[in-house]
Formats: sequence, C-alpha cells, structure tokens
Amino acid sequence: MTLEERVKLLEDKLEITNFILAYSISVDSQAPNNREEFWLPDATVDMGQGPKPYETMMQTLYSDGFRQAQMQGIGHFTGAPHIEVDGDTAVATAYFQILAADDRPFELAAHGSSKGFRVWRLTVNRWELVRTPKGWRVKARILRAFDNPAARAVLRQATTAA
Repeated sequence: MTLEERVKLLEDKLEITNFILAYSISVDSQAPNNREEFWLPDATVDMGQGPKPYETMMQTLYSDGFRQAQMQGIGHFTGAPHIEVDGDTAVATAYFQILAADDRPFELAAHGSSKGFRVWRLTVNRWELVRTPKGWRVKARILRAFDNPAARAVLRQATTAA
C-alpha cells in the first residue's frame, strides 16, 4: 500500500470507530437525529430472530419503556471495534454492554460509597457499513447475546478476516 492509501485507511478506521462509539451516546441522549445520522433507509437489525427493518429498534429506543429504563440508570457501552474496510463498505465487530444501575450500595477504598452499575447484557455486534456522501451509515447490524454460541460465530467472522 502507498502512504496515501495507508493514511486513507487509517482515516476510515478512525471515522468508523468514532461513528460506532457515538451510537451509544446518541441512544443514551435520545438524540433526535439518530435515524438520519446512523442508518440507511433500508437498513436492517438482526437480534437473533432474523433481519428486521431498523425502525423496529427505533420504536423501542423512543418508547416510554426505554425512557423509564433511562430513569433507572440504563447506559450503553461499546468496546473498541475491530474494523475491516473494503472500498466503500466496512464491517466493524465489537462487544456491546448494556449497563444498569445496581441497587446495592458498596464501599470502594478511596472512592466512597456508590450503588455502582452491573452488566445487564453483553452482546457481540457486527456493523455492516456503507460510505455515503454524508459519511458512514449502517446497512445491517447483527447482535448476538454472549451466552449464545452464535456470538462466537460472529467473533470468528471478524478474526478470520484479519
């Protein structure tokens, strides 16, 4: 690869990393532009029951139940993604945690007392992305619970591409 190609690849990977990490912030802040900033109009989400229009996830994220979960202290945390770029498409694979406020206070030396948080759910996420004139957008997102062998299959897809 030429120096220019290497720099372009690094720029793409940095942009995709910021994109993936910003998604959790967007969800937790209830950003009104979540749809336009992250998803292609025909994007799909597969949470284990097969691909569905991404709008099914949006309905949950903007529901009264989700707002109630936010009041209970829910937060979304994405690990650093493994990224493979191929021209104007990319695949990013990352661990994704949903954290929930714990109701049992505990003491931590030199930090005081806190209820803290616990991992409510751990999944593996595969983000299939497409470059658009407005930046990278999600074409498909696949989530698999980590206590399911399918999660390891998603991880293997990422590591065999490396």
